[in-house]
Amino acid sequence: PGEAKKMLEKAELAARARMAARAARDAVVRKGVLEGTTLPGKLADCQEKDPALCEIYIVEGDSAGGSAKQGRDRRFQAIFPLRGKILNTERARLDKIIAFEELKNLIVALGTGIGETYNADRLRYHRVILMNDADVDGEHITTLALTFFYRHMKEVIEGGYLYIAMPPLFRIEIDKKEQYVYTEAERDTILEANKGKKIILQRYKGLGEMNPEQLWMTTMNPKYRMLKKVKINDALAADEIFTVLMGDEVPPRKKFIQVNATQATLDV
Repeated sequence: PGEAKKMLEKAELAARARMAARAARDAVVRKGVLEGTTLPGKLADCQEKDPALCEIYIVEGDSAGGSAKQGRDRRFQAIFPLRGKILNTERARLDKIIAFEELKNLIVALGTGIGETYNADRLRYHRVILMNDADVDGEHITTLALTFFYRHMKEVIEGGYLYIAMPPLFRIEIDKKEQYVYTEAERDTILEANKGKKIILQRYKGLGEMNPEQLWMTTMNPKYRMLKKVKINDALAADEIFTVLMGDEVPPRKKFIQVNATQATLDV
């Protein structure tokens, strides 16, 4: 009887949560919260109007956003700086997402709407690029952004529009000639091949460590940059990973970390 009661209570709680989420979603749709909203002031938009030729960099922090604005090609590259960590939207209701200013501004900048009002034809950029620091905080912000797109704008991923920028990890100067390196393996190969020479090695942890010219050349110039395209190869597996890593339940997350700890790349 005790177990049955617990199961009933759990089912009732789940039903209430679903009703509350539906009511919140309906309220957002009814009020037309995003309709007629002007583009956010923090968005540095591009000059091009054809979405197929446009891209938007979603950048961590105002300082890196400032460098990106100065270094970009304003003809087709827009910059949207995020201030701090965004809301974990894994279990967030639509009204809570809209109430979070950074996410509301991002939705307006993208132009598609969200939830039942989502319209893929209104996407203003056909490359949506997440560009964050190459450290733990940057990876966390990228994960929060991926959670938002996966749970609430999955069509952006399915349409092939979402990318992750790959800033260089190292700058290596050998005999006054510099090069940028994107992996530790590549760094080791270069150092091994140039033993005995005067080498200056710089580890980049933040986008703000690069000036606008360096940021353009390494991370934003289509000729040289590296981008990872976000794809959903296994929807069930992806769903489970987001639930485990970003959900409320601690034991499954702890187990996942223990099982996968040996695959982690640590920066210590």
